[in-house]
Amino acid sequence: MADVPSRVVELVETFEQHIEAYRSQQYNETQLRREFIDPFFEALGWDVTNKAGYGLTEEEIKIVEEH
Repeated sequence: MADVPSRVVELVETFEQHIEAYRSQQYNETQLRREFIDPFFEALGWDVTNKAGYGLTEEEIKIVEEH
């Protein structure tokens, strides 16, 4: 696991330590994204929150709203 960013290892360890809480119905998709998915992609170098200030057509991450 030498090539895995340390932040990814931390996220996996945190998830494993509290897995039952994350499987509960009280834990929702928004929490999952904030606590694990966004930090995971940031650790891989993605600009998840558009810190670079790109315009809508240039953003690395596109928000898709489901109706």
